[in-house]
Amino acid sequence: MKRRIRTAVLSVGALIAAAALPAGTAHADPTTPRVDLRVLVVTDGGPAVQAVTAELDSAGTPYTQVDLTRSDRPVIDPAFLADTVGGRPRAKFQAVVLPNDNPFAAGSSEMAALAAYEQAYAIPQVDAYTYARPQVGLQYFVPGGYAGSVDGAQAGITPAGRSGPFGYLRGTVPFEDNSPTVGESYAYLSQPAPGADFTTYVDAPIPGSTRRGSLVGEYRHDGRRELVVTFVYNRYQQQYRLLARGIVEWMTGGVHLGASRNYFSVHVDDVFAADDRWDTRLDCTPGDVDCAGGGGTPHPIRMTADDAEYAKNWQTGRNFTLDMVYNGAGSLDQREDNNGVDLLSDKLQADRDWFRWINHTYTHAFLGCEQDVSVVPWRCATNPDHSTKWVSRTDIDNEIVLNRLWGQSFGLPLRNDELVTGEHSGMAVLPQQPQDNPNLAPSLTGNGITWVASDNSRDPEQRQVGSASTVARHPMNVYYNVGNAVEAVDEYNWIYTSRAQGGSGICEDHADTTTCLPAPLDTATGYAQKIVPAETRTALGHVLANDPKPHFIHQSNLAEERLAYPVLNGVIDGYDALFAADTPLMNERMKDIGTELRRRGAWKSAVQAGQVSAYRIGSTVTVTAPAGLDVTATLPSGTRLGGAAFGTPYAGRASGWTPSNGSALDLTLPSSTPAAPSALAAPRPAPATAPAPGTSVPAGVRAGAKDTDRR
Repeated sequence: MKRRIRTAVLSVGALIAAAALPAGTAHADPTTPRVDLRVLVVTDGGPAVQAVTAELDSAGTPYTQVDLTRSDRPVIDPAFLADTVGGRPRAKFQAVVLPNDNPFAAGSSEMAALAAYEQAYAIPQVDAYTYARPQVGLQYFVPGGYAGSVDGAQAGITPAGRSGPFGYLRGTVPFEDNSPTVGESYAYLSQPAPGADFTTYVDAPIPGSTRRGSLVGEYRHDGRRELVVTFVYNRYQQQYRLLARGIVEWMTGGVHLGASRNYFSVHVDDVFAADDRWDTRLDCTPGDVDCAGGGGTPHPIRMTADDAEYAKNWQTGRNFTLDMVYNGAGSLDQREDNNGVDLLSDKLQADRDWFRWINHTYTHAFLGCEQDVSVVPWRCATNPDHSTKWVSRTDIDNEIVLNRLWGQSFGLPLRNDELVTGEHSGMAVLPQQPQDNPNLAPSLTGNGITWVASDNSRDPEQRQVGSASTVARHPMNVYYNVGNAVEAVDEYNWIYTSRAQGGSGICEDHADTTTCLPAPLDTATGYAQKIVPAETRTALGHVLANDPKPHFIHQSNLAEERLAYPVLNGVIDGYDALFAADTPLMNERMKDIGTELRRRGAWKSAVQAGQVSAYRIGSTVTVTAPAGLDVTATLPSGTRLGGAAFGTPYAGRASGWTPSNGSALDLTLPSSTPAAPSALAAPRPAPATAPAPGTSVPAGVRAGAKDTDRR
C-alpha cells in the first residue's frame, strides 16, 4: 500500500505546544485542553453548508448545528463554545463551519466569540462559500481575477494540496457540465493577496490569462486558520464529492469519529436463466407481464460460454469481482431443450471460483401475492372473501432450498445466508402490493437467511424481515430485457418521451421520476452518447458518496452486445483517473455490505441520541459508547488501541470499526500527530470586519437541487 507523508500547517500556539509537550504526558498536564470531537456547523440554509453536513452525516461524524434563520437558536458566546471539566479547559468543538467568513452583522459579539475561541484553542474554521477579497487572504477578483461560470472547468490539486488534505486525489478535479442550458457551477478565481499567509490547495485557470486562481485554500491570520472556498456547490455535484473528504480531514486534522470509503459492487441477476426481450414494434416484453393479452412472441436473451469467458477476463483486467446471482432451473431448462448440452453452465462451473455467487431462487418465481396477469399492469389475485392471495411459505421455501441445493451440487462457493428474490418479490411493491408477503419473514428465518436484497428505488432503508436485514441495491438503467443498443434506446425512448412524441407518457404522469426527453434519442447513437454517460455519472455519484449499496444488472447485459461493460468501465476508469492508489474502490460482497449498513444505522442512532462522546487530550483520544455498539473513527496511521493498531489504511489514514464494552476506549495517536496547545493562547481581538455579502448561487446548485440526469 502506498504511503504518503503529509505536512500539516499549524498555528503558532500549536507549534509551541508541539515542541513543549512530550508524547504520552497529555493527561498529566492539567493545562492541556480537552477538545471534544464534535464540529460546530453554523448554517444559513444555503447549499454549501448543507453539503458539508451531508458529508458529516454520511461518515457518522458528530456535529451541532446552529441555524441562523431560527429565532430560537442558541447564542454563540464563550460559554456556548468552551468551559472547564475537572479543572481542565474544554473546547466543545474541534472545528467550526460557517456559511462564509463572517455571516453575522458588523461588530457581532458572536463572531468575536468565535474568533477568540479559535485563537485560544487552535480551532480551524471552514468558510463554506465566500468571495475573493483581502479579508480572506485573496486579491479582489476584479481586476485580474474572475467571477462567473466554471462549468466544465478542469481544476487541479496543487503540490500543497497533494501533500496536505487532498493527497488521496491524483490531481484533477473536473467540474460538471451536464446541461448546456443550466448554470451549474459559479466561482471566484483569484490569487493570494500581497503579504497574505495563504496556501492554495485547489486551483483553476483564470479565463483570459495564463494564471491560476484559488478555489480552496488556507488563510492564516490573527492566530486563526480558515479554509477559504470560493466556488458554490451542492452535495450531489462531483467536484464537491471529490473534495468533501479533504475538507473534513483539514478541519479535524485527520482525527474524528466516523469514516468514509468509496464502494462499488455489481450484482448480475438471472445467471443461468434467460431474460425476455423487448419488442420494438409492440413496445412491451413478450413472455413477461407487460404485454396485453400475452401478445408477441418471446425471444429470450441468454449469455453464452464466450460471454462467460469475457466476464472472467474482464474481471482480471479490472481487478474487480462480479456477484453472480443465479437461478439453477435455468441450466436444467437449457439442458432439457438441447439434448443435455449447456455450454454456458459448463463454462461457469469450471470458472466458478472466479466469481462470487448469490442464491436468486430456483425458478425466479414471483414470491409476493399471486399475480393476476390478465390485465396490464398486473394486480394481486384475491380469495373469495376479497383478501389477497399470497404465495405460500412452502413455495417460498422450495424456491430458496432447491436453488441452494442445486448450487451446492454444482460446486458453487455459496454463502447460505444471502438471498436475492426474483424482482425483489415477497417484499412490498407499489401500487399493487403495499405490504410484504406475510409468509416471507417466516421462510427467511426458517432457512437461515441473514441478508435479503431490496430495491433501493422503492425500499432504500435497511429494515428487518424475519431473521434477515435488507440490503438495498441500486438499479442501473441498463435494462434487463435488451441485448443490443438499438433495443435499449427504443425502450428508453418509450419510457422517457411524451405521448405526443410516440412515447408512453410515463414521464408526464410521474414528474417526480424524471423529465421527458426533449426529443427521442437516435437509436444508432443514443446508447453511447446519452445512456452510457448518464448511467456512469449516476453510478459514480453513488461511489463518491460513501454509499456501500451494490448496483444490479442482469445476465442479458453481459450477452450479445454486452451493454453493461461501457458503463462499468466508465465508472472504474473515471474513478482510477481521479483517486490515488491508497484510496481504492471497495468491492465487497453482500453480507459485508449488509454488515456495514447495520453498523452505520446503530451508530447513527446512538450519536443522535447523545450516547456517544469523544475527546482528545494531547496524544490520547477517548471514546465512550454503549456496550455492544461498534465504534467508528478516522485517525492518523499508526494509532494504537491497547497493544494493537487501530483500523485499516485508507486514503492516507486509518479507519474502521471497533466494539465497545461500555468502558472508555483510549486510542493513542502516533507521536508525529500535531498536538493541541498545552496552554491557552491569549485571545486577540476579533477584526472588525463586515459580514460577507450574499454570494451568487446559480440555479443548478441551489439547496436540494440535483442535476437533471440524476435519479
